[in-house]
Amino acid sequence: MPTLETLQADLDRVAAPWIRELGLQLTEIFDDGVAFTMPVTPSVVHGGGVLCGQALMAAADTAMIIALSSALGGFKPMTTVQLSCSFLKAVPGSTLQVGVRCRLLRKGRNLAFGEVTVSLPDGSTAAHATTTYAIL
Repeated sequence: MPTLETLQADLDRVAAPWIRELGLQLTEIFDDGVAFTMPVTPSVVHGGGVLCGQALMAAADTAMIIALSSALGGFKPMTTVQLSCSFLKAVPGSTLQVGVRCRLLRKGRNLAFGEVTVSLPDGSTAAHATTTYAIL
């Protein structure tokens, strides 16, 4: 099983520069997934004063790629097939960080399915995403 350090290094190596700027930090690896934190910075807060949905979806997508990499024993080429996100609660721009928890539901030979929960510091759910990836 990969370590926190090797998976964080994979993220830093394969993510686009603007994704690295989200500041995702891997905090936990468990049997069927991973957990991250993401700081809420002015660059991802929109004019309404809340964390923008695009940043939440990018965090969910990126975190699940690392969860799948963990299950595969390291990063392998893959691509997002489907990402659907429900925004349940606004994240105020004054929030210091959100938690991003990914769970791999099924990994087949060519496809993998997962779910991601983004939570506020009080534990309430801000967003829930389902994902499908093609393993290349």
